[in-house]
Amino acid sequence: MAYLVLAVAILSEVFATVSLKLSEGFSKPVPSILVVVGYVIAFSALASVLKLGLPVGVAYAIWAGAGVALVAIIGAVFLGESITAVQIGGIALIIGGVVALELGGAH
Repeated sequence: MAYLVLAVAILSEVFATVSLKLSEGFSKPVPSILVVVGYVIAFSALASVLKLGLPVGVAYAIWAGAGVALVAIIGAVFLGESITAVQIGGIALIIGGVVALELGGAH
């Protein structure tokens, strides 16, 4: 159950971050409202994950790492932002680090 709630936290944070880009510095009302709503849901879900017993180091690493990777990919695919081979390598390292934290926490 904790991982399902964590997925909600990740997707909400990614949604809020992309909305932040679309709000153009909070100059557009609808995306600006979506930023606030998305972050409230994300932090509430993350708090619930911790209450469900997932260790903070693992939960935060997965939340932050997945968020960074997804936002970078969405930026490149849908928002026309550039992505370099070095950035792709960085995303791979983030994913590897999250996997290492998860595997290390299992012991």
